[in-house]
Amino acid sequence: MTAESGRVTPPSTRSAAPLIAAILLCIALLAARWPGVAMYDTISQYEQAIGGDFFDWHPPIMARFWSLLIPLWPGTGPFLILQLAMWWGGLGLLAAALARAGKAGAGWAVLAVGMLPLFVGWDTVVLKDAQLASCLIAVAGIVAHFRFADRRIPRWATASILILLAYGTLVRGNAVFATVPLALGLVGWFGIRRWLTRGALAIGLILAVIVLSPPINHHLLGARASKVERALPLYDVAGIAHHAGLTSVKGASPAAWREAETKGCYTPYFWNPYGMPTQCESLGDSVAFDAPSGAPIMRQWITLVVTHPFAWAEHRLRHFNSNIRFLVGHGESDAVPPAVSEANEDGLGGPPSMAGKALVTAAWAQSETPLGWPFAWLALAAVLIWSAGAARGPVAALGRTLAVSALVMGMSYAIVSIASDLRYHLWSMLATALALVLLLAANALDRRRFRSGLVAVAALCLLAIAARLMLPHEPYPYPVAGKLSGAPA
Repeated sequence: MTAESGRVTPPSTRSAAPLIAAILLCIALLAARWPGVAMYDTISQYEQAIGGDFFDWHPPIMARFWSLLIPLWPGTGPFLILQLAMWWGGLGLLAAALARAGKAGAGWAVLAVGMLPLFVGWDTVVLKDAQLASCLIAVAGIVAHFRFADRRIPRWATASILILLAYGTLVRGNAVFATVPLALGLVGWFGIRRWLTRGALAIGLILAVIVLSPPINHHLLGARASKVERALPLYDVAGIAHHAGLTSVKGASPAAWREAETKGCYTPYFWNPYGMPTQCESLGDSVAFDAPSGAPIMRQWITLVVTHPFAWAEHRLRHFNSNIRFLVGHGESDAVPPAVSEANEDGLGGPPSMAGKALVTAAWAQSETPLGWPFAWLALAAVLIWSAGAARGPVAALGRTLAVSALVMGMSYAIVSIASDLRYHLWSMLATALALVLLLAANALDRRRFRSGLVAVAALCLLAIAARLMLPHEPYPYPVAGKLSGAPA
């Protein structure tokens, strides 16, 4: 870059401004949301950290880490600092790397993405979803810092990346669908060119991590088994039985199943009634959680999927539609980060500041637009991958990698999801937005494909708008917070 005087601005000067801005934004968000917001999941993990009794309904690595912090600094404060430091540290490094590469406009766009209220609002909630997104954006920033300058990543930085990827993988049950494609993309897929071979490699590594995670949680992290692995089979069994019109399911009498159907226990939005006291917990326990072994529910799950594939597909599609918030009524629940912490006896949280309230209000406004609808971001990620083709260069490579990670994780909810909270898509939405900035900055998009793809995304958004105008609002019939069946009290 050349100033009006004709002098060339040094790279260090070009990169300083985005870094300073990122630091200031981090401080501002800390002040606005201090000491962090605690939800039900947060409180459960904090109480495990205090009591030293860990179980695996929520990945125990967060509670284990918290138990190390509590003697030094109790409460949510340390995790809020950590989450925002990784968030703005990663975004700041990425923006500075773009500025040094002569793409200052793209660098400022990166910071603007980080300030989207729905995204950063969720990052101020002390939660595993925010920790996953923060870890991965920190990884992206470290990689960009070196690779955009054509520098080799030193060992200490490589070690930092591996630690962040490992923690991110273990901090959320389905994070592997984001971290494995991200890691493979960062190493260039080991030189593999064919997408079919890449897919096979990714699936193999994802399955390997899924197999290894329980032993790590139970033996290395010392967590007790909570039978969490039975939640997905239970939800699918109930969904298949509901859509196939079955008179009962194994483990429940026909009368008990009819009562559950009459009460509306099954919902494409959330499985939770089968795990909630005073709702449908007794049916969930008898079908899945009371058995000493998980074999019966697993066998019933596989049998029903094979014998009623169309009912299973309808159940999964209806839930996926709710999960990505596509053809839904106006105001689907659990989109906006909470303004205050959930009531607790641990002293977590505090009264919201005026700035915090304004952030939540802005997050709500974003959630009412396509910028807050996961399906739109997933469709855009697919368009970016299709349009980027074989574009080369470190900026394009990172952009493509982020888009693939976003899409794979988002699409995984079509198979493995049991709930529809918007926060589950925090990484996918953020990664897609950053991928768009990077690929545009690298001039890596085929214009014809990109324009055609944007038309398709716009058409999907118009369908979603029509659905929100025409479909009735379907509020979740039961309160979400409470003890989950299978999880120790």
